Amino acid sequence: MIGILIQLIISWLLLWLFEKKDLTALGIKPTKGRLFNFLFGFLTAAICFTIYCLTTTTLTNNHWTLNNDFTAKNFATSSWWTLNSVLFEELIFRGALLYILIQKIGINKACLISSIAFGIYHWFSYGVLGNPIQMIYVFFSTGIWGLMYALAFAKTKSLYLPIGLHLGWNLFNIVVFSQGPLGQQLLINDNNGKLLNGLPSLVLSLFQLFFLPTIVYLYLRRYERAEGKSEVT
Repeated sequence: MIGILIQLIISWLLLWLFEKKDLTALGIKPTKGRLFNFLFGFLTAAICFTIYCLTTTTLTNNHWTLNNDFTAKNFATSSWWTLNSVLFEELIFRGALLYILIQKIGINKACLISSIAFGIYHWFSYGVLGNPIQMIYVFFSTGIWGLMYALAFAKTKSLYLPIGLHLGWNLFNIVVFSQGPLGQQLLINDNNGKLLNGLPSLVLSLFQLFFLPTIVYLYLRRYERAEGKSEVT
């Protein structure tokens, strides 16, 4: 939490130095529309990951079992860790720096730079540096999602939608389905089935990469049209 507070202080300084703005420029003040964006992002990402995960285990004849040793305290601790990691990344890649870039060079170039930086960052966080094939895959996959998060911030002028998307996916990935760095969490995969390969593997990989970004793209188009109409009226 101290790290997040330091990030907020640095963000405020950057916004003031370059744009004479404060943290409200990041759209952090809660409104009905922003809370709806957060909820939409969280639920959509959570549902998409659940579909992906359950489909994968069904096709490989694996099963999920409830971890009886996982307590409410464990859930709270793991969820808090996940929230902090999401906020840390969002404040770096979709916070003050992206806002300033948008003002200086426009939305498209700024979001592209943010997505490239997000992809490179995951070379280190995923520990794939030095493995060319994995580096290409990680850069491409996380870069696409980085672009989705960046556009979500740029189009809504708020961090609520990207945080909701990021948190929904990561929480279900790490805490619910135990696929992240925290090990066994709420549900445990027995891993007794076959490995997924061939066409099913390709289809699910494409689903994981593009399905949620496509939904968000369509949502943002609708959001922009609604905002345009409200400005006219």
